[in-house]
Amino acid sequence: MKEKKMIEEKVQKLVEMTTAFCREYLDEDYKQLCEKLIMKMSRKRVVPFLSGRMEIWAAAVVYALGSINFLFDKSFKPYATADDICNFFGTSKSTTSQKAQVIRNMFKMGYYDGEFSTHHMKENSPFPNFVMINGLIVDKRHLPPEVQEMLKREGK
Repeated sequence: MKEKKMIEEKVQKLVEMTTAFCREYLDEDYKQLCEKLIMKMSRKRVVPFLSGRMEIWAAAVVYALGSINFLFDKSFKPYATADDICNFFGTSKSTTSQKAQVIRNMFKMGYYDGEFSTHHMKENSPFPNFVMINGLIVDKRHLPPEVQEMLKREGK
């Protein structure tokens, strides 16, 4: 019971820290993704953020989400640098990126991730248009209308 209380307190602290960063640099979408990721981390058998500095974990959460959603690319909005994240939380870039890698590996996070992508990334993902037919990947928009209709009925 004591550990559960400690986890809840740390979750609250992490959410507050990431929310503050999202308010200053990002948007509501990132704020919600940060909360979702923190909550998912809190349900792991071994909760990773029970040890280590909270600032590092908060920075790593934002960094992990940002790295799969092109946050560090100037052509995307919102845009922030790794330095922005590290300076805000008072962490080093190498430690933050290492913890972010741990988080990405823990949840098998990658580009166009179905669970942790921003709305913008989901809307612009090329993957929903692809289907495998006879071992070949095909853009279903280029298939005959009757085949497209059949795929819709099958939920593909």
